[in-house]
Amino acid sequence: MQNPPTPSSEQAPNEKPGKSIDAGAGRIFPCDECGADLEFSIGQQSLQCPYCGSIKQIEPPPDAQIVEQDFLQMLERLKQLRASKQIDDESSDVQHAIRCDSCGAEVVFQGTLTSLHCPYCAAAMQRDKIHDSVSRIPVDGLLPFLIPQQRAAQNLRAWVSSLWWAPNEFLRQGANGKFNGVYLPFFTYDSLTFTRFSGQRGDAYYVTVGEGKDQRQERRIRWTPAGGSFQRFFDDVLIIAASQQHLDLVETLEPWPLDALIPFTPQVLAGFFSRTYDVPLEDGFKMARQRIESALSIDVRRRIGGDEQQVTSQQTNYSAITFKHLLLPVWLLAYRFHDKTYQVMINAATGEVAGHRPYSWVKITFAVVTAAIIAFVVYTQFQR
Repeated sequence: MQNPPTPSSEQAPNEKPGKSIDAGAGRIFPCDECGADLEFSIGQQSLQCPYCGSIKQIEPPPDAQIVEQDFLQMLERLKQLRASKQIDDESSDVQHAIRCDSCGAEVVFQGTLTSLHCPYCAAAMQRDKIHDSVSRIPVDGLLPFLIPQQRAAQNLRAWVSSLWWAPNEFLRQGANGKFNGVYLPFFTYDSLTFTRFSGQRGDAYYVTVGEGKDQRQERRIRWTPAGGSFQRFFDDVLIIAASQQHLDLVETLEPWPLDALIPFTPQVLAGFFSRTYDVPLEDGFKMARQRIESALSIDVRRRIGGDEQQVTSQQTNYSAITFKHLLLPVWLLAYRFHDKTYQVMINAATGEVAGHRPYSWVKITFAVVTAAIIAFVVYTQFQR
């Protein structure tokens, strides 16, 4: 059995698990048996000591539940806090120094990062109060890590082997790098929408034109006015609340099993990185509206019907807007290939892989030339 790290001489011997240090600057969960820092065990879905193997069950408060929050009320609350200058500066260029409780070293948190490992003794650390500060929107729920790192590595290898047009060298060596477990912040938005629309419905018909050998069928469109109104409720429109993440990769990880959400408890973050949101709540809703408007546009065209549609106006009112602040788990990996860095994200709840990858321009060029030759041969055959 490994020996746990020696506690700092400044550590009080009878501190309780989940204690705050440096006036709420960091949080750890010590093992009741040996005093080492507990980490979240994906297989056990509990806290486990990496040294003595002791397991501590995660026990959220009995009355804990995930509830929708009123969007407009929260905006008003944040507005009042800004006016009274109680909003913390959590921008990405602000650094926060805290003391490691295990070795006494000072560790710098950059911007919205809320948990990490001490670079000196590898102890898991968290900034306390960031998730329940009066000047921040609290986390309502999270998805715990369900996919262990070994399975994530297997899914990564399968993803690499499935890539078309990848260089053979990359297919042989794979995407090699260090996995980091990260909780990313998201907002979900609910809203009841009422949409009025007007436009024209186009129904196709065919007429015969020309005479003799020139006779042919031509497609025409008969246009008639169309309009109406309808209601639609949108539930859990998911928006990433971290501005520096690759949006294309994050969207590829969907859907998330949000029915497996649990009420937020900082114990589940033990041993993982975690970031707070840096996308304001109102900006997140603007992004959600774009997705909602796209869905409503499809609804409008379906309601107009016909073979073609022309939409002249579409106006939507939003009501009963609510939101949730969530943390969702991702395995992150950055790898280098020919001096260029690529990033891979793996949904740590479903195992879905999304990543940037290199391309073999030799393979692509060969395929294009081959296709051109085949097209030329077919064309010349038909010309004879």
